[in-house]
Amino acid sequence: MLQHPFLRLSSPADLPSRLRGAVVAIGNFDGVHRGHQAVLERALDLAREEGRPAVVLTFEPHPRSVFAPDKPVDRLTPAHEKAGLLEALGFDAVVEQAFTRAFAEHSAEDFVQSIIVEKLGASRVVTGFDFHFGKGRQGGPAFLMDAGERLGFHVTLVDAFRDEGGEVVSSSRIRALLGEGDVAGAAALLGYRYTVESKVVEGKKLGRTLGFPTANMKLPPQTHLKHGIYAVRFRRADGSLHDGVASFGRRPTVDTDGLPLLETFVFDFSGDLYGETCAVSFFAWLRGEEKFDSLDALMVQMRRDEEEARAVLSGVRPLSALDRVFNFEEKRS
Repeated sequence: MLQHPFLRLSSPADLPSRLRGAVVAIGNFDGVHRGHQAVLERALDLAREEGRPAVVLTFEPHPRSVFAPDKPVDRLTPAHEKAGLLEALGFDAVVEQAFTRAFAEHSAEDFVQSIIVEKLGASRVVTGFDFHFGKGRQGGPAFLMDAGERLGFHVTLVDAFRDEGGEVVSSSRIRALLGEGDVAGAAALLGYRYTVESKVVEGKKLGRTLGFPTANMKLPPQTHLKHGIYAVRFRRADGSLHDGVASFGRRPTVDTDGLPLLETFVFDFSGDLYGETCAVSFFAWLRGEEKFDSLDALMVQMRRDEEEARAVLSGVRPLSALDRVFNFEEKRS
């Protein structure tokens, strides 16, 4: 059977004819966390049962960033990372509908008629029980189900997913945990380790002179992650995986500009990473940022951090199939 490559589309109008009639999961899905996965897996199950393609409709940028541009959302999964997760789950395509103020003015009826029916030709829509859409969020579950009956598509609503403690899993909970440095707690809700991706930039090269050369990456200013030291896994652009220890923060011992930077000391590696887009996955919090009295004291602590990170990472296991794909399997081309 012919296998088609996963498609990442910028408009519903670009959906190829072979994917019309798909089961379509709709939502923002920032984080693709366990709550989102309950919706997404339901869509995949129905697509398999009905012998149809499986497509995700999402929105870019995040609607909250459009309505409050001065307070951009700390994205758990930027668009390209989200697409990678959706591909790994088994979807045929993701449609990244451009979300603008003009788009937000469209009525709920227009959204259903134009996007769901005409452009996607959806046979079934799967979404969370609290999904709202259209101008003023006028469209909700009841509206969607009524529209489906009138216009010829089925609707499946998925209840809120709760964790083992009975609390609803949400992106805001995950951001709060990351703000506390609790990357293990965040991973438990995500179902995989929290990961950031950025280009490696040149730093002041002080780490190299101390025997701890680092791959330096700038993260968006709205990043919630608590400043501190973490045990991490580093993925290069070629797909290779390397353990490491990372510092995220303002480097109080050696720096004065106060600009946050993610600096990863990649274990057992020597080479030039400048300009390469790499990913860092956070496995454990080791300690907070500290200001040391001297570079010698800093080096002693860095050796301790390396030893602790190596010990932590030597015993880690995948949390899920997604975690295995992204943090335990190398992707050599």
